[in-house]
Amino acid sequence: MLHTRPSFGQHLLLPVETSIAPNPTRTQVVANPEYNVLFLCTSNSARSIMAECAMNRWGRGRFRGFSAGSHPRGVVHPLTLDVLNELNYDTKDLRSKSWDEFARPDSLRVDFVFTVCDYAAAEQCPVWPGQPITAHWGVADPAAFEGTDDDKRSFFLRIYRELEHRIKMFTNLRIDTLDNFSLRRRVREIGKATLPEERER
Repeated sequence: MLHTRPSFGQHLLLPVETSIAPNPTRTQVVANPEYNVLFLCTSNSARSIMAECAMNRWGRGRFRGFSAGSHPRGVVHPLTLDVLNELNYDTKDLRSKSWDEFARPDSLRVDFVFTVCDYAAAEQCPVWPGQPITAHWGVADPAAFEGTDDDKRSFFLRIYRELEHRIKMFTNLRIDTLDNFSLRRRVREIGKATLPEERER
């Protein structure tokens, strides 16, 4: 059961001011943990949904992805579903939902919370159970993109690729070797990462 796993704060997170060498006993206390990662945006219909799916693909066995919104639209954007289906994701259980589902005392413990839109990052978030590490991984809103249907689809795919790029970087982190300060710094750096082709321009 996820709720019986020791708190992230108890064994991996130290006070932000503290920076010590990794303690090898920590990997023995929390053997092969599966961390819960929550992605937030305003409507929970596009960016956060795509990030949830990518996290569950690339982090399988180590991370579980979830998503929610501060003001959920209630339905997943049709182009989100089209792009995810093209990428061979199972979309039948995806839904747009409120972040309140993750803020109740009996909610599953969240280890990481990443905002993927500027509006959600600026809002007052609920108090999450546990001691999650937070960072802003902002990307453009594909639902706001204007153009032809093909252009819109291409932009949705581009945003997916940008999120996927960051998620791959995140899932390759050796979390058990990082102290609290280093881990917070790394996830915030990842939130600024761009696709390789953008850096070449």
